[in-house]
Amino acid sequence: MQDIDRITIGTLLDRQAERFGDRDCLVYTDRPLRLTYRQFRDRVNTLARGLMALEIKRGEHVSIWASNVPEWLYLQYATAKIGAVLVTVNTAYRARELEYLLRQSDTTSLFLVRSFKGVDFIDTLREVLPDLDRAPVGHARFASLPRLRRIIFIGDGRPPGMLKFSDLFDLAVHVTPEQLAARSAQLNAGDVVNMQYTSGTTGFPKGVMLTHRNIILNAYHVSGCQNFTEADRLCFPVPLFHCFGCVMASLGCVTRGAAMVPIEVFEPRAVLDAIAKERCTAIYGVPTMFIAELEHPDFASFDLSSLRTGIMAGAPCPIEVMRAVTETMGARELTIAYGLTEASPVITQTRTNDSIERRVATVGRALPDVEVKIADPGTGKPQPPDTPGELCSRGYGTMKGYYKNPEATAAAIDEQRWLHSGDLATIDEAGYVKIVGRIKDMIIRGGENVYPREIEEFLYAHPKVSDVQVVGVPSKRWGEEVCAVIKVKPGETLTPEEIIAFCEGKIQRQKVPELVMFVDSYPMTASGKVQKYKLREMAIEQFGRQADATVQTA
Repeated sequence: MQDIDRITIGTLLDRQAERFGDRDCLVYTDRPLRLTYRQFRDRVNTLARGLMALEIKRGEHVSIWASNVPEWLYLQYATAKIGAVLVTVNTAYRARELEYLLRQSDTTSLFLVRSFKGVDFIDTLREVLPDLDRAPVGHARFASLPRLRRIIFIGDGRPPGMLKFSDLFDLAVHVTPEQLAARSAQLNAGDVVNMQYTSGTTGFPKGVMLTHRNIILNAYHVSGCQNFTEADRLCFPVPLFHCFGCVMASLGCVTRGAAMVPIEVFEPRAVLDAIAKERCTAIYGVPTMFIAELEHPDFASFDLSSLRTGIMAGAPCPIEVMRAVTETMGARELTIAYGLTEASPVITQTRTNDSIERRVATVGRALPDVEVKIADPGTGKPQPPDTPGELCSRGYGTMKGYYKNPEATAAAIDEQRWLHSGDLATIDEAGYVKIVGRIKDMIIRGGENVYPREIEEFLYAHPKVSDVQVVGVPSKRWGEEVCAVIKVKPGETLTPEEIIAFCEGKIQRQKVPELVMFVDSYPMTASGKVQKYKLREMAIEQFGRQADATVQTA
């Protein structure tokens, strides 16, 4: 599409429905739901008219707090059609975090499911809104959240104070298709369409404002790096509230006319079953998801021969896991993508024709029309090839800014429009990037910089290691010491002494872990990222480093 940098998401969906009307657009393997592009477009249009009947205006903020249910996808495109901003809510949020997001984002309408992983969302919402059950449906007034007007429930039943999602399809009769078309015609590619909150591991979460142009172009180029066409079928268990789901997966499929095969809640068997049943050609996931799929006891019983490509991203991608996915799962053209929400999200990606060495050892090259520079964290000057520095990017993907936070926006995007990632990386002469760690994750042991990623990659080669995370633990003598937090493969046993012996003489002395801790699982964010700061806290407790942690440094 020659004008893809100038159209809105609504226009994109309309065009693809005309081009690929009878092809599969959305398929769920755990329920009887299969929609063609034309059927999906029609359902989205009806919902969009229902939203207009609720008097949701252009630029209004609509939040969704739900797992990967079909309604999430309908709402993604329907809000885009009417010019509303979809605010995505992390499914791991609890009352305090939810209240902060709803207030800071100026949300007027909240869509939610009943529960997720044993947490009752309605009870959680009642903690935020004690008067919820007595609220007038559709035009409420809440003392704690004065902008919030409407709560819409996705699921069976009708909780007090809430509209049902299906009500919106009934309300659609009050708005004509012509009125919807007129609203859509007012929109432009530079409008904010999506707002996502960063994880907030330091300070309060920030709302990243992304435009139609930001995410359409990113989705288009990410799918292009995998050679996606209308013949592809993508299985994705990654959450829709994250860019990996709603941009790279959902929107990426629509830019090419490919079929979406979402998994509502990640479970390895469900993923393997969906790939086999729907003959999926692509699979998305974070490394921990791929590890769980490969280690499933029934892995060998699934026919995965249809797999061709996909993306591993969202967290540092271990070389050994990447090899296993390409060789054992058969996704021979699997790509690695790197980015951050503020970049819409992908900055670099490997290509399907890259050598296996580059596809397993780098995060690829910059996407088309994206600039990358590796900068000295102190001066901002470009570093020579193969020298670590902060990865910065510039181009169409850079966010519009953080919502109502100009100070944080100015700190993230400098005067030359470079977006600062906070990640340490190197770039070679051919433009291939390697991520070596977070600036804040970097371990400084006795004045020497130690990059956890390098040690993790080495330890993944141990035949008994299933997964490994390396963190710095406070040390009065060294400042920090290297701690390896290891998950052992099923049926195997491992000791700290074995790990240390495996390292000695093969990597530099300061990189050999002084401390080794074994765990059954890692503390994770809902989007699949390991929370390293929690591992550090666990190690401080286990190894009695509380006093070391109180030592103040400049």
